Amino acid sequence: MKTDPSMDMDMGRGMSRERIIAHVRGFDGSHVVLPEAGGGFPELVWGDAFFSYSPDGPPPPTLQPYGTIVTKDYPGDAASALGPGRWRVNVHVERAVFRELTGEEPRDLRLPRDPAAADTLVPHPVYGQLGWVCVVNPGARTAGTVLRLLRGAHEAARARASRRRAGGAA
Repeated sequence: MKTDPSMDMDMGRGMSRERIIAHVRGFDGSHVVLPEAGGGFPELVWGDAFFSYSPDGPPPPTLQPYGTIVTKDYPGDAASALGPGRWRVNVHVERAVFRELTGEEPRDLRLPRDPAAADTLVPHPVYGQLGWVCVVNPGARTAGTVLRLLRGAHEAARARASRRRAGGAA
């Protein structure tokens, strides 16, 4: 029996990171990286999650993920005020989807938004102009949308990989 993913909340605070990670792991060809201490990753990324389409194992180092979960502010990316109890899902979306979600073109963002607002979908505070959207602590308003966007980003990554394998442009 399928349940409404927006109802899978973390003790009433919102959707859990674990639920999102499990959802992405269910995609065919999904590769999820969860850096931790001793794993060869820089300390800055410990506790975060990176989602790629890579059916044959770890993705090449040059392949950018299509989605991430970050649990802390990064240098140059502190507008979401992340930290204990605050984390953010980031998803790369197609241009038409970006326009539909935000009402703007990625390269022409003008509307004022609060990137620290919880359970609110906004252009990524650093990578919005490249077609990334994000949500701090997805909850009842955005959980279902986040899961759909991750599915769409995964399918777009799979299509790019298929074109690369066929010798076409990515």
